[in-house]
Amino acid sequence: MAIATFKRYEKKYLITKEKLDKILPTLLEYMDLDEFCIGGNEYRIYSIYYDTDNHDIIRQNSSKPYYKEKMRIRSYYDRKDPEDKVFMELKKKSNGVGNKRRIKLKIKEIEPFVNEGILPETNDYLSAQVAKELQYFLKKNKVHPALYVQYDRLALFGKEDKDFRMTFDRNLRTRRNNFVLGESDEDEMLLPENTYIMEIKILGSMPMWLATLLSENELFSRGFSKYGQVYKRDAQLRKLEYSFE
Repeated sequence: MAIATFKRYEKKYLITKEKLDKILPTLLEYMDLDEFCIGGNEYRIYSIYYDTDNHDIIRQNSSKPYYKEKMRIRSYYDRKDPEDKVFMELKKKSNGVGNKRRIKLKIKEIEPFVNEGILPETNDYLSAQVAKELQYFLKKNKVHPALYVQYDRLALFGKEDKDFRMTFDRNLRTRRNNFVLGESDEDEMLLPENTYIMEIKILGSMPMWLATLLSENELFSRGFSKYGQVYKRDAQLRKLEYSFE
């Protein structure tokens, strides 16, 4: 397993391709493209979100609590072989500050961990600690795969501050079944074509040049959760089932 920990403020915006094309030259004066954006191109992200039968986690998170958390599987390649490795992430947010903890494990280790609490093997102390945090979350919440999300991402990071990142996600596809890491004919589009979710991820205060750029282009932050948007849509369309006892 491998571990990574991230703690930062996150601001989200909806932005058109036309407006992205307008602000990108300025962004590139202060930021560089992520190493995964080979040749200036986007890269793809595959995620599976976990929830309870009654959607308790997303319902709680959608109520805008002081503290919220969610668990997902994430990969940057379509993965299907049991020996393939992916990330299992526990993402927390407290009073607007995000904290992401993740481990790397094999696909074949996911079900025993989620369903039986069997910890993946590791000789690394920090990875073992994060695995125990995930184990505690799984003990509190009887979860299973609930939503598949896939999108294409353009990512940048600050030239002077590598922890300062901006991402632009488009072509969001989702489905509630067939939980493999790769697109399917059953996928539904979440946003209109040429619409991006822009996210600013930063440890401290926003640079003045960026605040000015956002103001000049009338870009204002808004709450936007990919899983949350799908939940609200499906709840309104009465597509969700509940089994309260």
